[in-house]
Amino acid sequence: MSENISVLGLGLMGTALAESLLNAGHQVTVWNRTPAKAEPLLAKGAKQAATPEEAVAASPLVIVCLLDYPSVIPTLESAPLEGRVVANLTTGRPSEARELAEWVAERGGEYVDGGIMAVPQMIAQPGALILYSGSKQAFDRHEGALAAMAEARYTGEDPGMAPLLDLAMLTGMYGQIAGLLEAAALVRSAGYPLTDFVSSLLVPWLNAMAAQQPVWAEKMASGDHSTQVSNLEINRAGVENLVRAFREQGVKPDLLLPLKALIDQRTARGLGHEGLSGLVEEL
Repeated sequence: MSENISVLGLGLMGTALAESLLNAGHQVTVWNRTPAKAEPLLAKGAKQAATPEEAVAASPLVIVCLLDYPSVIPTLESAPLEGRVVANLTTGRPSEARELAEWVAERGGEYVDGGIMAVPQMIAQPGALILYSGSKQAFDRHEGALAAMAEARYTGEDPGMAPLLDLAMLTGMYGQIAGLLEAAALVRSAGYPLTDFVSSLLVPWLNAMAAQQPVWAEKMASGDHSTQVSNLEINRAGVENLVRAFREQGVKPDLLLPLKALIDQRTARGLGHEGLSGLVEEL
C-alpha cells in the first residue's frame, strides 16, 4: 500500500532510504539543508519541501536521517509533530533516543528509533537490517513502508534499545577489526603473503569461532562459565605468549593488551578454571 512519507536528511544514507521508498511506490517528500542534493530524487518522482516544517506537514510518517542527535531537535523544533510518527534513523546513544522520544511525545507525536545495520549500498538489498524500538503501535502501522528500506526488526518499547543493540553490534565489528589488524601486522612482519593469509586461513578460522558464540551467549546468560576446552589459566599463558611474540617481531600488541589485562585480573581472583565467557563479569 502506497504511503506519504517524508525523509529529512539527504546524505548518502538518507538518499538511499528515500530512493528505496520511491522504488517501492511510495509518495516521498524530501528535505535537505542543501537543496541541490535532492535533484536526483526529484528526477525519480520525489517532491521537495522548502523547509522541515513543510516536509513534516506533508506526511504522517517522517523519517529523519541527520548527522547526529543534537541536529534533530533544531530541525524539527517548529514542525507540526502532532499525529505524526517520527522514525529517527540518525546514529546515536540510547540516552539520546529516550530524551528525543519524550520531546516528540510532548508535541503530540509518536516516536520510533532505528539502528541501521547496513551501508547505503545495501539498502533495499538482501542482508540489510534496521533495528527499531519505541512505539509498537507506530511500528506496526508503518511496518510495510519501513520494510521497503531493509528488514525491519522491532526490539521493544524502550526507545533506547535499537541504538543500544546497534552499538553492541558495532562493538563486535570493531573487535573483529582489531583482531584483523593485529594479525595482519604480525603476518606482514614475517613477509608472508597477507591476502593469502586472510582469505585462506584467517576468515575460515574466524567463521568457525563465530559459530561457537551462541554457546558462549548461553553461558554468559546463565552465569555458568565452566568449560571443557581451554580455561582462563591456559588462555592467560597463551595471550602472554602472543604478546611476547609480537614484541619479538617488532609489532605492537596494543590492541591485545586490554584483553590480556582482563584475563590476568580474573585469573588473579582464583577463577582460572573458568572459560573465557567469564570475562563478561569483569566488564
